[in-house]
Amino acid sequence: MSEELKAHLEFFKELGIDGVRLEPQWHARSEPSEPTAPSAPSEPFEPIPLFASQADALRAIRDDLGADCSRCKLHTLGRRQVVFGVGNPEADLMFVGEAPGADEDIQGEPFVGRAGQLLTKIIESIALRREDVYIANVIKCRPPGNRNPEPDEVQQCEPFLFRQIDTVKPKVIVALGKFAAQCLLRTTDPITRIRGREFKYRDAILIPTYHPAYLLRTPSAKREVWEDMKRVRAILAGDD
Repeated sequence: MSEELKAHLEFFKELGIDGVRLEPQWHARSEPSEPTAPSAPSEPFEPIPLFASQADALRAIRDDLGADCSRCKLHTLGRRQVVFGVGNPEADLMFVGEAPGADEDIQGEPFVGRAGQLLTKIIESIALRREDVYIANVIKCRPPGNRNPEPDEVQQCEPFLFRQIDTVKPKVIVALGKFAAQCLLRTTDPITRIRGREFKYRDAILIPTYHPAYLLRTPSAKREVWEDMKRVRAILAGDD
């Protein structure tokens, strides 16, 4: 144990803190609320495990989610498998989409269909490779008919995305499409209103842009995505 970590633990001990909570709601970051009187915990605190690497931490999150997650109704609605995330565990750039599609449900990896192939080209347009970035979705299971995820499904699944973000610690997060952007930013604004803007998000800069599937239907929007990706490139290069 390092001296710095030992000092932190001693400091927490002096405050009367024996550990920290592992429940997802304790990990979500929200606006400060009015202070309330502390109450005695109903159960003992559990220590957060220390991992040798971000890759190990992501594996632990994946194990916690489970290969056959049944937290929401999607496991009864035809999904084949959980699609967790893929890429560099220490990536400076992270892409977040909506949910797996048919190809992703079969292969178990996000963005592998036609939209995924276009995403790979978008990544390469800023001199990166797919394996240099981290790619995940808000929802880890395919909704039937590729419908939008429903609120109860998001509520059960998004804590795992938050943990992925907090583990990878990207400098930039690109939210792909309306659903991912609205979910992460807690807004109902259309993508046309929030695209082209930058938001501070969980120690990163979040840039909403159009989903690759939208670009397949509307090629004229590729120019706007290119402008967004040039901004991503500049931030990663330290030119912001």
